[in-house]
Amino acid sequence: MVEAYILINCDSGKAASAVKKMAKQPGVKSAKVVTGLHDIVALVESESLGSLARTVVDQIQKVEGVGRTVTMVCVEV
Repeated sequence: MVEAYILINCDSGKAASAVKKMAKQPGVKSAKVVTGLHDIVALVESESLGSLARTVVDQIQKVEGVGRTVTMVCVEV
């Protein structure tokens, strides 16, 4: 299982609607509007790194209002 936090920048005024749509996407365990440099932080869980990439590119980045994403894959140390 692969987990990642996705930092998301949205178009102005679109974060509230984008987070609602994003929270319904398969694999998205949590999505919250935040303050600071990014507009939304999402926790995504996937079976593999490849399926994680598809979730980000095919689902999250296609949500209306989503601009740039930064993916931070969780690792065990």
